[in-house]
This record gives sequence, structure tokens and C-alpha cells, in this order.
Amino acid sequence: MAASSGVVRVFDDAALFVGAALLVGAALFGGAVSLHVTVLLNGAMSELPIHVLNGPNLNTLGTRKPEIYGHTTLADVERNVRVRAQSYGLDVVFEQSNYEGQLVDWIQRARTEACGIVINPAALTHYSVALHDALEMCEMPIVEVHISNVHRREAFRHTSFVSPQATAVIAGAGVLGYELGVQVIANELGKNIES
Repeated sequence: MAASSGVVRVFDDAALFVGAALLVGAALFGGAVSLHVTVLLNGAMSELPIHVLNGPNLNTLGTRKPEIYGHTTLADVERNVRVRAQSYGLDVVFEQSNYEGQLVDWIQRARTEACGIVINPAALTHYSVALHDALEMCEMPIVEVHISNVHRREAFRHTSFVSPQATAVIAGAGVLGYELGVQVIANELGKNIES
């Protein structure tokens, strides 16, 4: 029997409704249920956010090899990503770590707290089986982003352990790739730009 899974955020009295929906879904589909639930909170729609995860050395964006990565800082990227996500009515959780285990923890958390993941795993892209395995468990859109075109760089950068788990891969679009990643996830969720 397949395990039931869902992306659910529950507020106040909605818990009873969501619990009942999961039980009915599991009964009707033999336990194989995958849900994305949006719950009303104070009369407004509350979507799960997109988690934007950044790997090692991206905290130095803007100063590290500007001839490759540009002068835009990670704070600038976050601001631009939030604006793009808000245009689709979505929020963002934006994180950066130089530690593989921290990224794995955030990916595992995203399984139940996010509607999608935009990830720039940086150097971990090329050797992290741990990130691959954590992303494999996620039943949501995943977009792998690289600021530079990794295929025009050193041969070791041509291998990605993340790409097999990704819905889309964006490389070489500069920091705009993050915003495009948000757009891909919004499209996967059937979202349109709000006016």
C-alpha cells in the first residue's frame, strides 16, 4: 500500500476538515493520497510558501568572483524573489547555509511546509547524494538554479546530483534565474500573476 502524503497547513477549525479529507482520500484511493490544501485564514487565502534554498558561499554573492556571479547580493536576490512571488500571491521562505546537513533539514521541512522549492545548491550540486535523496522525497515542484552556465565551466561542474529530482533546471540566466524558478513553480501550481 502506498503511503499517503500531503502538503497541508492547518489553522483553527480547519483541522477537522483537513483531517477528514485525508481520511476520506486515503479510503477512496487505497492510501495513495497527495494533497495541496489551501486554508482560509481570517477570510484570506493562505498558500504554503515557496522555499528558496541557497548552498555554500552564496552568502558572498556580490563580492565573490563578480566577473562570473555579478555584483548583486543575496539580499538583493531575496528582495527580487519576494516581489516575483507576491505577483503570484505566494510568499517565500529564503534560506542560505554553508552546511550540507542544514540544507537537508530545510528540504525535509519543506516537504510539509512548502508548495515548491527553488534551490541553488552551489558546489553541493556536484557531489551531494544527501541532497539528491532529500529532494527525492519531495512531492512538489523543484527548480534547480545556477547563476552561471555550469556547462561552460570546469568539467566537474557538468555533473548534478540535484537535476534528476528537479522539475526544471535554470543555468546561466544570472540572478534572474531565481525569479524564473519562482515563475516555474507558480505555473506548476496553476497560478497566474495577480492584478
